[in-house]
Amino acid sequence: MVRIRNLHFGYSRKRPLFQNLDLTLERGHIYGLLGKNGAGKSTLLKNIVGLAFPDGGVCEVLGQPAAKRLPAVLADLFFLPEEIYVPAVTAAKFVEQTAGFYPKFDHDALAHYLSEFEVPAQAVLTALSFGQQKKFMIGFALAANTSLLVMDEPTNGLDIPSKAQFRKLMATALTEERCLIISTHQVRDLESLIDTVVVLHGQRIVLNADLGELAERLTFATVPEAGPADLYAEESVRGAQVIRANRGGLGGRVDLELLFNALVGQAPALTAYLSQNQPAHEPVL
Repeated sequence: MVRIRNLHFGYSRKRPLFQNLDLTLERGHIYGLLGKNGAGKSTLLKNIVGLAFPDGGVCEVLGQPAAKRLPAVLADLFFLPEEIYVPAVTAAKFVEQTAGFYPKFDHDALAHYLSEFEVPAQAVLTALSFGQQKKFMIGFALAANTSLLVMDEPTNGLDIPSKAQFRKLMATALTEERCLIISTHQVRDLESLIDTVVVLHGQRIVLNADLGELAERLTFATVPEAGPADLYAEESVRGAQVIRANRGGLGGRVDLELLFNALVGQAPALTAYLSQNQPAHEPVL
């Protein structure tokens, strides 16, 4: 679906944002893209959808160079940026004017999404609150039914009930033929939604892993104090939050926030452990 090899990119030649970045994304998955502010999450998404152009390397989407923005690729790709723009037309008019660009657009599905989000189809979009505008565009993005759906910080502007509804609708929209990519800095918004976590740090991808496999390899716990066998630990008001090798073989919950803190905090024991049996083109730090 998405194949990136040795990607080089920078807004300035003196300060490259990505160097030798590798990433593979497949159909049938919901990916959560995590990274610190300024790590380049939005820029990476723009390279994937052909709105930014690499200085070197390969960035292919649906088997074609993303930068070419071929009509056949654009018809099967939808990108929802963090900052959205809506015209001064009704939701129904927007659909009438725009849905035709997406051959697999599902009008019945859109009606369902708008109903779930409580967005009126006859309202003028510019008269809606920012949160309502965001929910309309999320519904439209899902109804476009494209093979690749890319969302940058989609939960920004949504209240707590709407975030829960977003997770529910995203989960129902995933099929074996679709690939969904969601970038966020609000890690807990995605914990129950994504099946694969991708972490961007230090100009490259440091983790691209299935959450189920991580749960089989790692244990996350809060204990009175950390020990020498812990792969990573940080203090909290409840004690030490630790990541340990899972010796029991029973999978549990992956604490994405703790895992992210460990990966960007240079935890050598954890990264060495995760690097075991890691594909060569998808390194961990």
